[in-house]
Amino acid sequence: MEIFKEIAPLKAFLNTKKGQDSTVGFVPTMGALHEGHLSILRQAKMENDITVCSIYVNPTQFNNANDLLKYPRTFDKDTELLKKVDCDVVFCPDNAEMYREASLLKFDFGQLDKVMEGKFRPGHFSGVALVVSKLFNIVQPHNAYFGQKDWQQFTIIRKLVDELLFDLTLHSVPTLRETDGLAMSSRNQRLNEIQRQHALVFYQALDAAKTALLAGEQIQAVQTLVKGIVEQHAHVTLEYFEVAESKNLNPVENVMAADNPIMCIAGFVGEVRLIDNMFLR
Repeated sequence: MEIFKEIAPLKAFLNTKKGQDSTVGFVPTMGALHEGHLSILRQAKMENDITVCSIYVNPTQFNNANDLLKYPRTFDKDTELLKKVDCDVVFCPDNAEMYREASLLKFDFGQLDKVMEGKFRPGHFSGVALVVSKLFNIVQPHNAYFGQKDWQQFTIIRKLVDELLFDLTLHSVPTLRETDGLAMSSRNQRLNEIQRQHALVFYQALDAAKTALLAGEQIQAVQTLVKGIVEQHAHVTLEYFEVAESKNLNPVENVMAADNPIMCIAGFVGEVRLIDNMFLR
């Protein structure tokens, strides 16, 4: 496994491989890897000749300085996990390599980045789009892979690729869950044992909401149901529960008439913010 900290040698290495007609699959991460990340990497491995994983905690997407400070960083463990799935290349730049001067560039995705995560984390998706644009330009992959758990992020990156004409194919990989349903997340590492049990409420709320919506319950009634389920748990706070069209994130009024609706939820367990989602069909 090759490890690069600088852009120039990484590009030279990948250009050589591409000159040999090798396809490149790219999995961008912020590290603190878990089995969910590895499932994405395995798909990239199956579909490409060379698999690249980036590990970079991008400061411009954090609108909470404390969240950035506490984000888990486990590079040695991460590289051992990457070796186990036969990842070919790891790119782990520092801030000076990725942001050689303070960036002034801002992205605006219209309604896509104003709802849900965008409403509660202003500026977050501008930072995501900025770093993903940089990474796409550096790696220039044939295929790029993202987890379904960050569905709003995926829709925004899809828009970014369309608007900026990046020559690559995007892939969304289904969320991997623990046996009890909890969506795998790097932030789970910050939960203590009791908080870990409380965190299950988000999956349980989504599951109950899906049953209710498919049985014909109105969305407003289901939002009340979800709020009640979440607020049964001490130290758990619901930020939002929304039902949206998965392609454009427009709010859904009639589940049965919607093309491909998705339920999205976010909240806090103690100080740890978690998100999850579930397609209705």
